[in-house]
Amino acid sequence: MGKSEIADPQEKWVDDRLTRIEEKIDKLSEAMISIARAEEKLIAIETAHQNQYKRINRLSEKIDNLESKADESHRAVKILYGIMYVIATAALGTMFKILTMNIN
Repeated sequence: MGKSEIADPQEKWVDDRLTRIEEKIDKLSEAMISIARAEEKLIAIETAHQNQYKRINRLSEKIDNLESKADESHRAVKILYGIMYVIATAALGTMFKILTMNIN
């Protein structure tokens, strides 16, 4: 009986220790799963960030193109206004000359 009395407390101690080790392993595995999920979320966020960055760059290029087209249009309109003023001035001068010739 002396041997079984010693074995029982030792077995209980070993079982308790194994149980604590198993619980710690379970907690570690849950922590690793949480870390893996967080890493997946970070990867998804980084991918979305890169896509938004690329999209903003494309929009910036379009804006730059529109700006250069607007500058070209502005130059063309200035030239047309100049031509229109020359034509209007010539027409008014001609009309004035015709009217002054008829009066004399």
